[in-house]
Amino acid sequence: MIFPRGREIILGVGGGISAYKSADLIRRLQESGFLVTVIPTRSSAKFIGNATWEALSGRPVHDDLWSNVASVPHIALAKSAGAIVIAPTTADLLARIAQGRADDLLTNVVLASTAPLVLVPAMHPEMWLNAATQENVRILRSRGVIVVEPDEGRMTGEDVGIGRYPESVKIISAINLALNHRADLRGVKVLITAGGTQEPIDPVRFIGNRSSGKQGYAAAYAAATRGAKVTLISANSSLPDIEGIDVIHVQTAAQMHQQVIANFEGSAIVIMSAAVADATPLSSSTEKLEKSNYAQIELTPTIDILRELGSAKADTFLIGFAAQTGGDGISKAIKKYSAKNVDLLYINDVSDGAIFGKDETSGEIYGIGTDGGGPSILERVGPVSKVTLANKLLDIAVNKLGLSHD
Repeated sequence: MIFPRGREIILGVGGGISAYKSADLIRRLQESGFLVTVIPTRSSAKFIGNATWEALSGRPVHDDLWSNVASVPHIALAKSAGAIVIAPTTADLLARIAQGRADDLLTNVVLASTAPLVLVPAMHPEMWLNAATQENVRILRSRGVIVVEPDEGRMTGEDVGIGRYPESVKIISAINLALNHRADLRGVKVLITAGGTQEPIDPVRFIGNRSSGKQGYAAAYAAATRGAKVTLISANSSLPDIEGIDVIHVQTAAQMHQQVIANFEGSAIVIMSAAVADATPLSSSTEKLEKSNYAQIELTPTIDILRELGSAKADTFLIGFAAQTGGDGISKAIKKYSAKNVDLLYINDVSDGAIFGKDETSGEIYGIGTDGGGPSILERVGPVSKVTLANKLLDIAVNKLGLSHD
């Protein structure tokens, strides 16, 4: 599954005394849902070392164009970036980028990338106001580069004037604008289930379903992008773990129930997109069963996790999913909405293998609208990407919970 570009930030660090302020910027970016890879210039190492960047970002630092050449690092980094931010941007970097030079790793990545470029100049007032610097800024802005205006204030020594490294909040605002990024779930706990449970018959066989986990992983990605603290409980999905998200792997409905209950407390939003088996074998053989023993398999109902959460959710915003088939699917799903006491229900028709395992989805969002009337279909969706659907559901949750603080 390919997620849209946006969470990955490359933070270039220029060789200025204010480089130390980018340590705070990394933390603020992470709190807003971004993953940060640092590319410092060689001169910036005079002010702050790579160990600091690695400790804060949790990732290796890249600073040499000629290391690991076989992997073509400047191209790989350029393709991965949702945005490139250079803070501080020195006068020399402004000039080199305006001229299209590529004489170190950072400027090579800039030249190879199509991602938004956000430059954060920081230098003495005389350097910032110099005609050459101002012309370089004009050229860069004419090309669509975002150049954040420096602040005024105390510089190194006794100098005072324009050229000061801006506050992190100002820089992040510019990045959010460039990416149309929201951090309205910053610090909010979100619990998500994904995949399909498998109920063992014997060590080889199980009762399962066709869920790939893509919708749950898309919801986890979308929530993390918006700054949420995400716990993803994944049942038998082959999708790779998403960096920055706490992923708990389970197999059975009972294991999923245990982990959901253990992680439910304090969750502002719960998205139950996993396909949980309704029944499990009454007993599971420790040895592989012979074909002759398959005359019948006794089943027993599993715990209805969604119903249990619905009866205990209090202020938690609970989102359920209803995969249906046939002409009466919507009426069945509407009954599920009332029976499970969910706040939103996403209904889709999975007849003929639709939706499961796909990157796109189509369906209806069912719930109570802003007018406060009875439950109804709020929006018919699709075909859209599963990340787009996830953001639509999160938009409704954010509005209902009054979390639109960005």
